[in-house]
Amino acid sequence: MKRHLATAAALAIAAVMFFPIYWMIATAFKTGPDILSLTPQWLPLRPTLDNFAAAIERSHFLDAVRSSLILVLATVLISLAVAFLAAVAVARFAFRGRRTFLLTLLVVQMIPVTAMIIPLYLLLDGLGQTDTLTGVIVTYLTFVLPFAIWTLRGFIVNIPSELEEAALVDGCTRLGAFVRIVLPLVAPGLVATSIFAFVQAWNEYLLAYVLLSSPENRTLTVWLASFTTRNGTAWGPLMAASTLTALPVVIFFVAVHRKVTSGLTAGAVKG
Repeated sequence: MKRHLATAAALAIAAVMFFPIYWMIATAFKTGPDILSLTPQWLPLRPTLDNFAAAIERSHFLDAVRSSLILVLATVLISLAVAFLAAVAVARFAFRGRRTFLLTLLVVQMIPVTAMIIPLYLLLDGLGQTDTLTGVIVTYLTFVLPFAIWTLRGFIVNIPSELEEAALVDGCTRLGAFVRIVLPLVAPGLVATSIFAFVQAWNEYLLAYVLLSSPENRTLTVWLASFTTRNGTAWGPLMAASTLTALPVVIFFVAVHRKVTSGLTAGAVKG
């Protein structure tokens, strides 16, 4: 009985969580009268692709896609490279100030992004990096890197050092043991961290809205705000554009989620 109740509760929670996503996608395929109807249309009775066409044809759509891709790819690649090296140093080497460094990572994550907007804007403005993708990339790294370092450190600490020592005994160099043993075992952590960095950078709105003023540099999340005007909100195209904006996150997750478990046993030493 308890099992059935737990299953029903889980299904109810899942339904509540996924309903907004379903409503967004369903609205994207509805016509204008069905969207504004006082009687809710649970299904698009007359499906149409006009909303998607209107979203794609809207000004600066391709510019927003370009800006978002540049920001996300740069943030993910830089954060993974820097965080991986920092995590190895923190996990494998004892140095003065290591605990302070780890404590600093936790403290930085506790600071809300909204509290840093004004200092970050003044700093970037003094360096002439406002309204530039480079400045936004550096800003994104300030809240992605601490979490990435902390997460990867946990993966590296859990890898027994005996595996590397066994590889060295078998004739591997230090670099060879690291590449053949440690790197495959850390692969799930790299994938999990890349997913977090991708989602955070792709969905971020406030910093991009404040730091990017040119329409050509705005990201997709900021571009979505253009569907709300003084004359009202174009709900159909907005829902279609939101669906298109959410697709890359889903595609990226589907593409890499299998690799989260693929590296759990890779590189292990046979007994």
